[in-house]
Parts: sequence; C-alpha cells; structure tokens
Amino acid sequence: MIYFDNAATTRVIPEAAEAAASAMCEGFGNPSSLHKLGFDAEKLVKSAKAIIAGVLSCDAKEITFTSCGSESNNLAIFGAAARSGRKKHMITTEFEHPSVLNAAKKLEAQGFEVTYIAPRDDGSVHAEDVAAAVREDTFLVSVMSVNNEIGSVMDIPAISRAVRLKNRETLIHTDAVQAFLKIPINTKKYGADIISVSGHKIHAPKGIGAIYIRNGVRLTPQIVGGGQESGLRSGTEATSQIAAFAKAVESVSVSYLENAENMRRLLKKLSSGLSELSGVHVFSPEAGAPHILTAAFTKYPSEVVMRILEESEIYVSAGSACSRGKKSHVLRSIKVPDKLIGSSVRISLSHFSTDDEVDTFLSCVKEKLI
Repeated sequence: MIYFDNAATTRVIPEAAEAAASAMCEGFGNPSSLHKLGFDAEKLVKSAKAIIAGVLSCDAKEITFTSCGSESNNLAIFGAAARSGRKKHMITTEFEHPSVLNAAKKLEAQGFEVTYIAPRDDGSVHAEDVAAAVREDTFLVSVMSVNNEIGSVMDIPAISRAVRLKNRETLIHTDAVQAFLKIPINTKKYGADIISVSGHKIHAPKGIGAIYIRNGVRLTPQIVGGGQESGLRSGTEATSQIAAFAKAVESVSVSYLENAENMRRLLKKLSSGLSELSGVHVFSPEAGAPHILTAAFTKYPSEVVMRILEESEIYVSAGSACSRGKKSHVLRSIKVPDKLIGSSVRISLSHFSTDDEVDTFLSCVKEKLI
C-alpha cells in the first residue's frame, strides 16, 4: 500500500497509540476529580500542554485543547466575534478551509461584514492585500498558514505586521493545521494572536486538536458547562487523545525539520516526474509546504483517477477531504479552468514516505493514466 493522502489524515504512530491505551486503561481518572487518579490525569493534561507549548515557543497556559482543527477555528472566529462589540468586520481569504469559510458565512448571516481576499495566481496571499482591507471596525483577520490543497505558504509574520500597522486592536488568527510540524511556527516571531493546530495531521489520533491563544486575548467560550480548560472549553478532557497528541508531538518534533527536507525532496521529485508527462498539470508552487501537491490528469475525472490508483493500492484524494466531492474552491480561487479542476487530485506525503513509493506512483501513472 502507498498512502499519499496525509493532508487528509495520517497513520497513528505506535508510541502515540500506546500512550492513548495507557491513559485509557491505567491513567483513566477524570482530571477534575479530587483524588489521586484525578490528580494524575490532571498532571497528564498539564504535561501535554507543556510539550505542545515547547514546540510553539509559548506558555503552556496559552494552550487549550479542543476536539480538532475545525473546532479550534470555530472557537477563534465565533469567540472573537462575540467580544467584538460594535466592530463587525472580519477579513479572511477565498481559499480557506471550510471550517473558516462556513464560520464566516454564518457571521454574515448574523449581520457581520466579511471581506474575502483573493490569492495571487501563484496561490499566495500578500500582506499588502490583507492590510488594504483592514478598517477601523475590523475585529479579526483569519489567514491560513499553509493551504490544504495546493500547499502554498502564507507569510503570517508579514501579514501580522502589516495588519497591526493599520489597526493594532485587530486580532490575527491563523489556521496552522497543515503547517504544524511541517514548517517552523514560533509564536514569538509569528505575530498571530490565535493559532489552530490538529493531532491527526501529525500521526496522533483523530478527535484531538489545540488552540494557542496569546496571553491577554479574550475569547467567548463556545462550549459551556463545567468550566474545564480555564473556562474556555467545557467538557471532560479527552485524556487518552491528549496523551497521544503529546506523544506524537514529542516524537515527530525531534527531527521534523530533517523530515520536512526529505519530504520536500520527494515532492520535488514527484512534481518533476509528473510535469514531464503529457496531459498532466501541476498546480502547487515550488516554494510551498513540503508535503502537498495537486495535479490534474486531463484524460480522466478526479474520481476515476482515484479509483485507477486505488486498484494498485495507491491512495490519494480529490481535493480536500472536507469538500466531500465538491469542485475545489481553492483551485477556482487561483483561476484554474473548471475542466482541470474536475480532473485534479491532491497528493500528500508524510515523513514515512519513500523514494520507492514515489517511483512506484510515477510508474503507475505512466502505465495507467497517460
């Protein structure tokens, strides 16, 4: 099997699975319980926050656990909107993840105004384009760090600086789900007030995410109840997933820069091999993230390309897994013709990907799709 759909989800590494099993079967106390098992579970949660905070170069108190990247994005947007007062303007981009775009549309239905910045043709969002849209009543700017379909990387530090020059009170959020442990994210240099990350993109299980909220930033909770997570996200903490998330971060972060360089080398090899073939169009930028590439195979629709590859136990996706078969709004935003959008698939690597897998993939494409 060759699994090239890592932007959708990744294989859980054994050490993360073992950490989850241990938390479920041994350290199974409720972190809010006032006895030893509860205190042990609370220590686990605090330790996990410290591990994630260490990678992001922030204070552990600035980390809140959520169920996924989508929940983190929703907390950032709706939590900021609820405290915006008379400020009713938000800025985002045309090619954000659905959890950001649909949240923005919901705000519009509630009377907010949203400006959608179009990416440049190379898939980038420029700081000056974002800053030009900032107004006195702009309460939030939300720009993703890495696009989840074409892998373009946004210059979040530059965007943050440009926004603050226009309006120092505007909050800056970035969906860093596809960036976390793929490119460096240092909160002290990044400039964002709120950062969303997710576990299942970095070899932890599904069902766990986190959000960085800079000290001093206040968001209105979207899940209320017992006041867990310092009142920001009520509900009994999912200690097994939290333990697995922390273990995956701990394991992957040790050599993630070296792994990223290897993925970048493999992606370049893949892109070069595909670009040489007739009837294949590669859309992802050369200076993008190290793990995501989108290509169109003009002879077949996306679904047929997927099925042909799957017959050889090669797994890719037709755009974002969250789009559920809809034509890619990301490719449309960079002006890719509809015919090519309908023939495109996303290929995404992990640090487990190998040269042999890339070679086998290219051979299969030449044999069955060209």
